[in-house]
Amino acid sequence: MTDYRRLRVALLGAGAVGSQVADLLRKHADELADRAGAALDLVGIAVRNLDAPRDADLPQELFTTDPEALLVGSDIVIELMGGIEPARTNILQALNAGADVVTANKALLATHGPEIFDAADQVGASVYYEAAAAGAIPIIRPLRDSLAGDRVKRIMGIVNGTTNYILDRMDREGSEFADVLADAQSLGYAEADPTADIEGYDAAQKAAILASLAFHTAVPLDAVHREGITKIDKQMMDAARHAGFVIKLLAVCERLEGAPRYPAEPAAEVTADGEAISVRVYPALVPRDHPLASVHGANNAVFVEAEAAGSLMFYGAGAGGVQTASAVLGDVVSAARRHIAGGVGVGESTRANLPVVPIGRVTTSYQITLEVDDRPGVLATVAGILSEGRVSIATVEQTIVAEPNGDAGRARIVIGTHRAVEQDLSDTVDRLASSGVVDRVVSVLRVEGD
Repeated sequence: MTDYRRLRVALLGAGAVGSQVADLLRKHADELADRAGAALDLVGIAVRNLDAPRDADLPQELFTTDPEALLVGSDIVIELMGGIEPARTNILQALNAGADVVTANKALLATHGPEIFDAADQVGASVYYEAAAAGAIPIIRPLRDSLAGDRVKRIMGIVNGTTNYILDRMDREGSEFADVLADAQSLGYAEADPTADIEGYDAAQKAAILASLAFHTAVPLDAVHREGITKIDKQMMDAARHAGFVIKLLAVCERLEGAPRYPAEPAAEVTADGEAISVRVYPALVPRDHPLASVHGANNAVFVEAEAAGSLMFYGAGAGGVQTASAVLGDVVSAARRHIAGGVGVGESTRANLPVVPIGRVTTSYQITLEVDDRPGVLATVAGILSEGRVSIATVEQTIVAEPNGDAGRARIVIGTHRAVEQDLSDTVDRLASSGVVDRVVSVLRVEGD
């Protein structure tokens, strides 16, 4: 092997991803040195438990329970511990010691990203986080580098493999949510406590990261509107399929220009020219001819719309030890090249500082499903309430719902709307629910990608 400059690499964490990263660093040392222009010496791995089982056969002498000892003198620190602490403290220590940091910690970046990026700026270091947003899919680098000269208008993505696996099977097999969730847990796609996935927390963290990068704005996690998939059932899936849609849990990051403003809203909620951003996660109807509709299993995909580049889609594995390790090692090579080239690291831009507006400001179309008494005048009353609420009807389909005794006393109405403001739609649905003619609001689903 060529006599390269040697860089010291410290690894924090040796779980499913960390073990694979360490193994690949050792197995492919020569190839990585060729690509990076420097030999990458793994000097140690900090773990909580020295005796825990690992997914790779690694020399025991590499392991330590003292992460701080590894940080001193390291050129690159890879943080794969997860969680907020001690990961946050260790990353700040590494940056202050002059090391570049590679991390896959979406929860940490979504909550403490500005603090970490500011610390890196102060010392001229860089933070790399390709694996934090969509597993093995390269999306961070395209947004930060390839589209740096463009203006991103919208990002719409499937960024959680567990929920996509569940919804995909419900759609293709007609299975019930609880049954598919149990299968996902047995296969290792879902944790024993699946809350972070099925309630949309994981996707919301990734949405905050993507929106911050795409719109040059610090997006706090609590500004991301979040809904999970636990209310999606077989009937909703059947109705979606019948109407030509598939239900996906989407992360949507959108630039709003000239969006409507309500009188009660403070001026600070938009810029002088009415520009703002919306960041949201929810189950949505996607037309079956849209590229995101064909994302199956536990895969992820991110659809980007930019002014000059047009529509771009990034597709691939959203999770998995080896797959995520690929993204981590790509960042390690980038960090090594920066060390060889020298100079100050490139910081994260928040120069735009656009306001993040609440979900009520969003404009999209909807599918509303109602159960009503099957009697004359009901549909006219429903249409009148929608019209009064500034919600325009695009399609209506009515089916009879049989009573347990076999009588047909109720009807199910599925209403597709034209684009409407979320707040108008929400207020209108509340009026429908209390109108006396609607027995039950079965579901309200937004339509994206139409």
